[in-house]
Amino acid sequence: APDCPAPAQPAERKTIAAGQSLAELLRSAFGFSHFLPNQEEVCGAVTAGKDVLLVMPTGSGKSLCYQLPGLARGGTTLVVSPLIALMDDQARSLKSKGFAVERIHSGRERESARRACAEYLGGRLQFLFIAPERLRVPGFAEMLAKRKPQLIAIDEAHCISQWGHDFRPDYRMVGGYLPALRPAPVIALTATATPVVQRDIAAQLGLNAASHFIHGFRRENIGIEVVAAAPSRRPRIILEILLDAGRRPAIVYAPTRKQTEALAAEISRDLRAAGYHAGLDAERRRRVQQDFMEGRLEVIVATTAFGMGIDKPDVRTVVHAASPGSLEGYYQEIGRAGRDGKPSRAVLMYSYADRHAHDFFFSRDYPEVELLDRVADRLRTEAQPKEEIRKALKMDQEVFDRVLEKLWVHRGASLDAAENVSCGDRSWRESYLQVGEQRRAQVDRMIRFAEGSQCRMVSLVRHFGDESDRAGGCGLCDFCDPAGCIARKFRPATALERSIAEKILQALRPLAARSTGKLYAEICPAEEIVRDDFEEILGAMARAKLLAFADAAFEKEGKSIAYRTVSLTREGREQGLGAGLSLAVHEKTGQKTNEKTGVSPQTPRRASRSARPAVAKSAGREKAGRRSAPPAPEKSAPNEQRLRMEQALRAWRAVEARRRKIPAFRIFADRTLLGIAASRPTTEAELLAISGVGMSTVQRYGAQIFHLVAGSS
Repeated sequence: APDCPAPAQPAERKTIAAGQSLAELLRSAFGFSHFLPNQEEVCGAVTAGKDVLLVMPTGSGKSLCYQLPGLARGGTTLVVSPLIALMDDQARSLKSKGFAVERIHSGRERESARRACAEYLGGRLQFLFIAPERLRVPGFAEMLAKRKPQLIAIDEAHCISQWGHDFRPDYRMVGGYLPALRPAPVIALTATATPVVQRDIAAQLGLNAASHFIHGFRRENIGIEVVAAAPSRRPRIILEILLDAGRRPAIVYAPTRKQTEALAAEISRDLRAAGYHAGLDAERRRRVQQDFMEGRLEVIVATTAFGMGIDKPDVRTVVHAASPGSLEGYYQEIGRAGRDGKPSRAVLMYSYADRHAHDFFFSRDYPEVELLDRVADRLRTEAQPKEEIRKALKMDQEVFDRVLEKLWVHRGASLDAAENVSCGDRSWRESYLQVGEQRRAQVDRMIRFAEGSQCRMVSLVRHFGDESDRAGGCGLCDFCDPAGCIARKFRPATALERSIAEKILQALRPLAARSTGKLYAEICPAEEIVRDDFEEILGAMARAKLLAFADAAFEKEGKSIAYRTVSLTREGREQGLGAGLSLAVHEKTGQKTNEKTGVSPQTPRRASRSARPAVAKSAGREKAGRRSAPPAPEKSAPNEQRLRMEQALRAWRAVEARRRKIPAFRIFADRTLLGIAASRPTTEAELLAISGVGMSTVQRYGAQIFHLVAGSS
């Protein structure tokens, strides 16, 4: 609020001596004797007043790249961050060093926010952290402009881009507020942005002449390996890995809360382990995290709810119990290993079952465009009640809410705080389809990485566009050093496999390159082995430096179709497959001998039409309204009490939506509202158990919901 009273106690402000160099300020303010790689160049550019886009991995010292220039420039550095927990951690760290710091977000009381405003206007703050949605509060952006900051930092900037792996619509509007806060330079920081996302961040924030620093994605001490394993086999493999004390402490990432709990229970029979996910109450999460950080737990099994802002230096192993949805998220998670610089491992488990899971989540999160068309065609220039539209279309509540949210995100619909809907921009369709294709492409890239036959670290460096890294293979991963793997097993090639390898060499000698699909069709016309096993032979030849792979694509019906080509290396062309050259073929984990065919892990499988499961058809093709009903809540209020609770929640949600200038369903959907009214939660754990409620909802609205529950009794 702009009408801020004078603070009760002025913030303490550490004095910065004038005329210090950045290196001197680094020592006096932060106690560091030297910069980490790339930090000094970035800090120099920001201090000089240049706009900067900084993409450096987690743990590489990004935060210093706005903190040090902010102190050097004087005045207040405004930090916009979408993550409350990370914001609080950074504010605490700066306060512990004696700096004047405040933060404003939904987790703080109104009076604290008012005092922080007064401190800012009085010029007493060196750092002010704010959540992006605060900029929507009437008068708040104008208050900031009354005393312009000296530097603006946009943290977790990938959340701005609709092409990013963690896009947040509320964050995309930040760029519209920056002109009023200029001429302060802007630094946008992120650990996970591909070149496409980098360009979108710069465009959305108006950083037209910004310096781009894309550095440091190579981790010299992490050996990555990928294991193809059926889901039923993975718990045993994970336990076998972690029974070696040298591979602990460890983080195991699981895709769902249910799998997290089951895997934690299994591992805890042999090791000190516990589960961590957003469905646990705050005290339980705090205790598990603290026990892991302080060494009382050796293994933490977690969803991606764990890890943001966590800095445990001695994590030796990070295991993914299933394939993540994007390379960006995967890279961020493996980056929690080996921050002390000592050798560490990252093990990724995958199979086509993971692809089916991602297809399911995609169909849930991205309804068929025909459903969006149905709703969009019903919208008019004049506003209509949301529920009236839903009933006219006879559409399931959950599906309708998701469709309407997507229309709103892509500007195809406008909603007011009272849930009245009107038509928006008619060009929403192209944007929606593009984002859907991008999400599918992220999964495809993750699968291609898992199936890749080149250095794992080089693949990641290239994915993020780190052009400054010209080093070769890492020497640690399952491609560079098969003998050093802790989970992935290799065996010598069979006589049949060596024979096929010879045919591959002969076929490629007259060619510059060949697609792997065409090569398979030419060499195995009688389908001697299945395509998967043919690819394993190619991988073994690449590990022996006989072949090299490259990514390529062609256009079909307006879509880019990715494929891989293979060509001979100099060694492959000149030396070939000598008698003394060993081919290390991946031994597939958990593959059992077939009693009828005698096929074993040591024998390539002959082709059959069912060798690879077909990708599941999109569940989004289900007719609206056929989705299974949500499970009944464990406790249910009487009808009259439930109705009072529902009315109170709707009234409160409308006021909150009006205050934040967002549609009411962005607070939570009707289905979630009805779940709260029915179960009447009084603890965080009970609130988190309701479908559609995550930690951000609990942190932002939990206290108000509990107050409403108590008041409607």
